[in-house]
Amino acid sequence: QVQLVESGGGLVQAGGSLRLSCAASGRAFSGRAMAWFRQAPGKEREFVAAISWTGGSTYYADSVKGRFTISRDNAKNTVYLQMNSLKAEDTAAYYCAAHRYTYCSGYGCSEGDRYDYWGQGTQVTVSS
Repeated sequence: QVQLVESGGGLVQAGGSLRLSCAASGRAFSGRAMAWFRQAPGKEREFVAAISWTGGSTYYADSVKGRFTISRDNAKNTVYLQMNSLKAEDTAAYYCAAHRYTYCSGYGCSEGDRYDYWGQGTQVTVSS
């Protein structure tokens, strides 16, 4: 069974930090770039960050660049999103996704239809 399971969400004050984790089954992880997306109530889904299969290449949305860091541990089939200096506008449900290919860049990372598998999401709420 192909699964992506996110964890680590919660309530945090503005300026605080959270680390999200996404544990994946083999087929949904091996050989794939991975990404995080988010969706706030009443808004469209938004790309956050992506990382290549080797971890050697990362790509971020401008809104999180310098504050968020995506990483992965291929031995554990897990991808992480370290979120620092959180703002109220970061409040959203955060979703992990598995890309069709080992590497993506630019538009190829940010388009949701390039991803084959999605998790159920974890809620992040930042209080101001």
